[in-house]
Amino acid sequence: MFEKKLQILQVDKLDLQILSMLMNDATIPYTDIAKELIISGGTVHVRMKKLQEMGIVTGSNLIVNPQRIGFDVCAFLGIYLEKGSQYHEAVKILESVKEVVELHYTTGLWSMFAKIICRDTAHLREVLNEKIQVIPGIQRTETFISLEESIKRQITLLDN
Repeated sequence: MFEKKLQILQVDKLDLQILSMLMNDATIPYTDIAKELIISGGTVHVRMKKLQEMGIVTGSNLIVNPQRIGFDVCAFLGIYLEKGSQYHEAVKILESVKEVVELHYTTGLWSMFAKIICRDTAHLREVLNEKIQVIPGIQRTETFISLEESIKRQITLLDN
């Protein structure tokens, strides 16, 4: 099934090799990728342009360790909405809460599931009480504080 989707999207093994290398280190120069894969730098550039146009690559990010700059609390928040129809309006408001770094519309117990990064528990309490729980349509929330992030990674594109 995965191979069938690759054919539809016109992605081949070389594309996956290029993506894998960049997912491992987004700062690697295209010339280094070309040397490793024994292709030209222009080929890497053309392939990346194609992957961007296809919507497979949507950007690149600098990853900052929040704890190293004073944001010591990572919490996950299960959000119960009064009605599912209030989802889009709640999302618009939650977008303005800068401490919300991820938000998912989910099945199961909660309507939404959010990842929140705060300086400390006092900051988390302020975000919950003054920014999130006051949003129209949010019935209640359930908070889980992460004690340690044990695994964080990208998907694996190639089996080695």
